[in-house]
Amino acid sequence: MSNNEKIPFLDLVSLHEELEAELVPVFQKVLRTASFVGGPMVEDFEREFAAFCDAKYCVGLASGTDAVRFALMAAGVQPGDVVITVAHTFIATTEGISQAGARPDFVDIDERTYCMDPVKLKEYIERECYVDRETGTPYHRKLRAPVTAIVPVHIYGQMADMDPIMELARRYNLIVVEDACQAHGAEYFSKKENRWMKAGSMGHAGAFSFYPGKNLGACGEAGAATTNSEDIARKMRMLRDHGQSKKYYHDIEGYNGRLDSLQAGILSVKLRHLADWNRKRQEVAGRYHELFSDAKGVTLPHEPESSRAVYHLYVVRVRDREGLQKHLGEAKIDTGIHYPVPLHMQKAYANYGYKFGDFPVTERIAAEIVSLPMFPQLTEKQQRGVVENVKEFASKEIGKRDAVREPQTSSV
Repeated sequence: MSNNEKIPFLDLVSLHEELEAELVPVFQKVLRTASFVGGPMVEDFEREFAAFCDAKYCVGLASGTDAVRFALMAAGVQPGDVVITVAHTFIATTEGISQAGARPDFVDIDERTYCMDPVKLKEYIERECYVDRETGTPYHRKLRAPVTAIVPVHIYGQMADMDPIMELARRYNLIVVEDACQAHGAEYFSKKENRWMKAGSMGHAGAFSFYPGKNLGACGEAGAATTNSEDIARKMRMLRDHGQSKKYYHDIEGYNGRLDSLQAGILSVKLRHLADWNRKRQEVAGRYHELFSDAKGVTLPHEPESSRAVYHLYVVRVRDREGLQKHLGEAKIDTGIHYPVPLHMQKAYANYGYKFGDFPVTERIAAEIVSLPMFPQLTEKQQRGVVENVKEFASKEIGKRDAVREPQTSSV
């Protein structure tokens, strides 16, 4: 099948055209009040987003990277500590860890959800660490450093399996910072709490990015951290603003990580639409599931019963990823890869000594994943075009493999 009209991976133009009448007054208000950094617009957004996430506090920040970094620092991670996360994520996760002075270390992911595998996390603590008898703190045997925190990543809009992660954190007195940069509004049913819980409300803090392509995106760079701890929120506010407890009084040495008023105002406008956008993403994902129901050679996203994913991305797996992308590109269908090289194999971390084979699930899926077009305005017609082309390619690939496996007959 060929498409006459290009199907984009993401359509930010139409979204902002629809909101133009709501967004322009925000810019005008900033100009007329000269409130460019901080102030009522930031405070209003922080209050609104905290309520949306079912958290007590929200601290607006300059980026999602700052959110990870400041959350860890404010929660008590010290230079030289080890922080456990996953290698299947954007590098901002580990940048936030290392910029807090800690050393990121990895555990493998769940084969179906692509989030942190709690079983692997438990094995890491039990096999790679010993527990200090006096403090109860795990110490990494080889790194000779305390393990003090976990950063589970809610990848692609789906929350990690948080109950067992939080139980391990309680047992070993570990800090948990949720990387919710792709999971604005995602929910997880906690059996321990017997209720649905929002991303960013379960750990000691949650980190969010508002990069323009996110489910809730600014018109530029922006981020935020949520927490139920007044002390952590207070420390993050100081960290983002040069360590100031009040103007020109610096209790600590901090950073410049503030959220500007224009982005906060834009985010407040968009936040009013986020629940509806997430619902539409879920509908788009449901249509993909249905249209792919008879597909061979394509692994679809898995959403456990405990999850209400918000589908920041719709990611499938195929054996010939490059071939599929080429096929879809020729049909004018844009795709993405999130992420082709696991972090433990990146040049940036070459000195950490990881090798291929250390995290087999992560490595396997990294070679097979393809992100298909996903945004609230994606039409059923566009989806049918995507799915028909994926099926067409997958069918040809299965035919080729069957032909190779077919035994050769010889004449006598």
